[in-house]
Amino acid sequence: MSRVTVFTHLTLDGVMQAPTRPDEDRRGGFEHGGWESPYADPVMGSVAAAGMAREGALLLGRRTYEDFAAVWPNRPEDNPFVKVLNERQKYVASTTLTEPLSWRNSTLLQGDAAEAVARLKAQPGNDLVVLGSGELVQSLMRRNLVDEYILLIHPLVLGSGRRLFTDGGAFAALRLVDTRTTTTGVVIATYQPAERSPELDRQQ
Repeated sequence: MSRVTVFTHLTLDGVMQAPTRPDEDRRGGFEHGGWESPYADPVMGSVAAAGMAREGALLLGRRTYEDFAAVWPNRPEDNPFVKVLNERQKYVASTTLTEPLSWRNSTLLQGDAAEAVARLKAQPGNDLVVLGSGELVQSLMRRNLVDEYILLIHPLVLGSGRRLFTDGGAFAALRLVDTRTTTTGVVIATYQPAERSPELDRQQ
């Protein structure tokens, strides 16, 4: 059975919207795009490189896929992530896109995204890594399909923006299995689902 790992950047108040560029995602009038870039350092780069070095496919929501597909195929290949992202198998969750998808090695998931991912997990093969794709992650959480979260938590409070863990979202008890701190104060925390206890069940 394959595993699903969520790899994402967050602020201290849980915002994951538009970490890379000012114009990446302005939904809701969001004006803080590009907040992640000043915190990049070699430690963060090594963690990202290690994640990309894992065998497996990428799992992307529609918005993240379209953003990546507009950027990465056109970047020079001296960037170490370009070849990986372009050559890696990509599964895309969308109810509006149709095949063939423009970015090579991209496959549209058919039907309900969580059900499609559950079928992929049941097959022998390589693991799946979710990049960004907050709405997709939330749907996977509701089905208990996420096996690991690698959260890059930045020392920054934005006060607005779309969050990974939303009010009314799925319950998840997690255990910390690894942590690293970058030179810029980003905490890279790796969590896996914890065993649920009767006490936690009563608190829901």
